[in-house]
Formats: sequence, C-alpha cells, structure tokens
Amino acid sequence: MARRLTLYIIIAMILGIATGYALHQSFPADSPTLASAAQTLKLLPDVFLRAIKMIIAPLILSTLIAGIAGMGDSSALGRIGGRALGWFMGASLLSISLGLLLVNLFRPGDGLRFAATEKIGTLDTADFTVHHFVLEIVPTSLFDAMAQNNVLQILIFAVFAGLALSALGEKGAPLLRGAEALAALMLTMTDYVMKAAPLAVFGALGAVVATKGLGIIATYGVFVSEFFFSLLLLWCVLGGLGAIFLGKRILLLARYIREPLLLAFSTASSESALPKLFEQLDRFGVPRRISGFVLPLGYSFNLDGSMMYTSFATMFIAQAYNIPLSIGQQIAMLLTLMVTSKGIAGVPRASLVVIAATLTQFGLPVEGIALLLGVDTFLDMGRTATNVVGNAIATCVVTRWEGMLQVPLDPDAPEPVPPHDTPEHGRRGLNLDPEQ
Repeated sequence: MARRLTLYIIIAMILGIATGYALHQSFPADSPTLASAAQTLKLLPDVFLRAIKMIIAPLILSTLIAGIAGMGDSSALGRIGGRALGWFMGASLLSISLGLLLVNLFRPGDGLRFAATEKIGTLDTADFTVHHFVLEIVPTSLFDAMAQNNVLQILIFAVFAGLALSALGEKGAPLLRGAEALAALMLTMTDYVMKAAPLAVFGALGAVVATKGLGIIATYGVFVSEFFFSLLLLWCVLGGLGAIFLGKRILLLARYIREPLLLAFSTASSESALPKLFEQLDRFGVPRRISGFVLPLGYSFNLDGSMMYTSFATMFIAQAYNIPLSIGQQIAMLLTLMVTSKGIAGVPRASLVVIAATLTQFGLPVEGIALLLGVDTFLDMGRTATNVVGNAIATCVVTRWEGMLQVPLDPDAPEPVPPHDTPEHGRRGLNLDPEQ
C-alpha cells in the first residue's frame, strides 16, 4: 500500500504539472476561465491540508502527554530536550553559514536590475521581538492553541500536563490510557486522510503552473537552481553528521521518510508531512516517547531549509541591488538571523518576515522581497522538504544518543503500526538509562 501511495504521488506531480501547463497554454493570463480552473484545482490541496490540520493538534497533544508521562523522570526529559536543542542550534548555524558561503560563491543576484513593483503584502515585523516571542510561546488557553495549531504552545501545555500526570501516579493511569488511545485514533485517521494525498498534490502543482506557467522557473532559473543545489548540499552535510551517530542506517532512513518528504515538497507544507513522519519514524525504530517530544520541538526550532533560505535570499537581494556587504556585516547578519529565526513559530509567511526584519536592520531595500515572490512557491517546496529531512535526522540522532533506537520494522507495512514503546509491539518499554 505504501509503495503504491508513493507511486501515485509521483504520478500526480507529473499530471499536475502537465495539466497546469496545458491550461496555461490554452487560455490568456487574464482569462476568467483560467482563474476559475486554477481555483478549482487549488480546492483539492486546500481540503487536504484542512483535514491534516484537523489531526495535527490532537496528535501532538496526545503523543506528548503520553510520552512525557510514560517517562516518569523529569531529568530524562531535560536531558533529551537539552540534546535536541543543542543539535537544533548547531544545525541552524550550519544552515545559515552554508547559505551565506554558497550565495557569495554563486552570486546569483549579480547583474540583475529588477524594478520592485509587486506588492509584498502584510509582513508584521513590529511583533518580531524577544518580548513578543516569549509571550507567544506560553498559551493563554489550550483550546485557542489547538484551534490555531500553534505547535509551540501545545508543546508547552503538554510538557506541564505530562509531568503532572506522571506525578499523579496510579490516579492518572486512566488519563494516560486515554492519551495513548487518542494517539492511536489520530494515526488511524491519518491513514484515511493520506489516501487523498495524490489528489492534493495534483491540484497544488496544477494550480501553480496554470497561473504562472513553466516560464516562471526559467525567469529565475539561476537563482532557483543554485538554491536547490545548496539545499542538496545541506542534505548531504546533515546526512554525514547523522551518519556519525547512525552509521549506515542513515541511508535506510531515506527509504522510511520518502513519503512525508514527497508530501512536504509537493504541498509546500510541513504540517502535511508530520502525521506520516511520526508513523515512519515509529517503523524506523524511534520510540514515540522521543519522537512525540523532539519532532514538535523541531518544527518550532529546527527549520534548516528555512534558515538557509533566509541567508541566501537576503544576500541575493543585496546583490540584485548592487549593495556590497563586508565580511563583518555578513557575520553580524548571520548572528542576527540565528536569533530572529527562533521567533518565527506561528508567524504567517515566516521566512519573509525574518528576511524583511533583517533587511530593515541592515539598511537594505525591503521592497527587494518582491523579487522573490514570483518563485517563492517553488522555493518553499525545497525549504519545506529540507525542514522535514532535518527534523527526521535530528530525532533519530537524539534517539541514538539516548541509546533508545530500536530494530526497524517494515517501512511498507500496509497498516499503521503501534509505536515501539507500546505493549502491542511486544517490545521493552523506554529505557531511561542511556548506558543500558
């Protein structure tokens, strides 16, 4: 079943591009018929993403509460969280630095003289402060956080709830079983929703190509191709670092995450990949008590593709406007991006917000963001897929670091499997002593 779904997604990608191109060639750009057809196609991914978002909040909440309560040891939680954040900070620094290095090497903006006439839209950089970020990570209401799918706020509530449930002991056992049952329910619902993934992929690509045409890639071909090459290089570097901990098993990981990776790329949405990524990491041997904590944390703090994009795009704009930046200024920009990027959780069009804030701080033309809007959808595909790769590797590395990585299961099993650390697998429970 899983192999067929991957094949269907690839076929849907090809058919979507072909359908979009046919529509673009058949009608003029300002044709109401073309706009209507594009809107109809876009309905497919919109419905799919709504169904995925319906699952995200209860899935994260239940897995986090069950995982943390099952640990029974706050020191283990602190150790895992510390190691995860250490990896996230290192990976972010690597992503931004590699982006700056490669954009200086390729210099895709040299010789370009664009007139920034396209409106950027609303980018609320006024709220982009440490004060705002600290307030935003603490929920005023669990229901509001779940309604907004605010991963970081759900994570904060779940950490407190999981620790409190662990402290309750036997009194909290019914609630713990309820959380585990809810997680299993969400995984089963995910399996149902995933059957519609090829239709969503077809509609998403068809709508974009129908309105913009294939020529949009050629227009910014140099920038797009060099950015995607940079992302590929980042994948190799992250994979090499992961191999230090996982050995040859890092190659096996690619087989397990191919479906969530394709989903993230084709829909340009990390949320669409999260439920399937949970399921595939279960099969890879990651206990849900680890992935249920590290993955949501990574979705807020470990956006490797987005980090590379912020540095690459900022320097591209500077080059396009022929504004030279010294090494010292670029290092200052790197440090600025390292800090500001950690506040993007829950901010609409987050990467553009980071870029706008950085451009303003360094006296660069903010209107240069308009140069990116034409191909931002395609660039978003690449950076979103990279975010998924980075978080998958980070979760597996932290698991191996803790000495908890289990024997992998069949990645193509037809039905969702229970997490490794549940009785259904017949596996031992989570070992909180990494030396055992």
